[in-house]
Amino acid sequence: MHAIKALGGIVESLLGVLGFRPVESLVVVGLQRGEVGCVMRLDLADAGAPDAAEQLADLAVRGGADGVVAVFVSAENASCALCAGEFREQAARLAAELERRGAELLDAVVVDRVEAGGQWRCVDSCGVGGVLDDPAVSAAAAAAVVAGHRMYGSREEMKATVAVDVARSALVAPLMVGAGGPVEDVAAAVRAAVAAVRRVGDGAVLSDSELAGIGAALVDLRVRDVLMTLVDCDEAPAADQLWLLLAQVLPQPYRAEALILAGFSAYVRGEGPLAGVCIEAVQAADPAHRMAGLLDTALQNGVRPEAIRGLTAQLPSAVAV
Repeated sequence: MHAIKALGGIVESLLGVLGFRPVESLVVVGLQRGEVGCVMRLDLADAGAPDAAEQLADLAVRGGADGVVAVFVSAENASCALCAGEFREQAARLAAELERRGAELLDAVVVDRVEAGGQWRCVDSCGVGGVLDDPAVSAAAAAAVVAGHRMYGSREEMKATVAVDVARSALVAPLMVGAGGPVEDVAAAVRAAVAAVRRVGDGAVLSDSELAGIGAALVDLRVRDVLMTLVDCDEAPAADQLWLLLAQVLPQPYRAEALILAGFSAYVRGEGPLAGVCIEAVQAADPAHRMAGLLDTALQNGVRPEAIRGLTAQLPSAVAV
């Protein structure tokens, strides 16, 4: 969590805490004793839904917030008088829902863009406002970089990290015809995947056949689940790199399990938005995917990363198999 000394600082922190620059969004920042805690984002198109304020208030309070700041981000509507009225109404509904739950809407502001020179002001014409310094050098962004989190220019840029690489996927897919199903030796499959992770960490470029072999083993959920424990090992950064690569090049249903590994790791690291992007990609192809549904429910209900880490507590470490 990061100490916040002014409203402008809260707006500047959004890049660091979300991992991308929000646009046309409502971002609700939960504060615990003056420090940023849980942060939630909705597209502005969804922020006016009848149950949006209730859901946001629920999540904020479950996340331990005693106060909330609502930030409306809109390059199109920041200076629109009619839109300001809509923002005030949405803020009022959020304030009422928070009050019912023993919390408080401390402030509501609108900003045109979350970047250096962005202009913000309170939505109720209170006269408070300012110009943003560069969010990329804020304390929140610095803490995120130190923690190994990547900053993205937009949510679309974040989504591109898990988008299908059509050209390479076309090369990998034929290698996987008839592959998959239960593996004969779970431990051997896990060891092979860990060896590949370590090679990636050493800078190796894996061949298409190697990627196909690892991907085929992931649909055996015994293998996938043990590999989830790599999030707690020194190999975690290289594993994340491999899971994202597999998500880009594997066909379904193998791609879904690579996305689950990437999403679980992101969730445990505290990168909820990236976890959400991975889960969204799984559910787009397979709405009934069990682990995706579990992670999505946890994410939507504000379950903290340390609780999600408990999913692998009873599993053997992948590096010790």
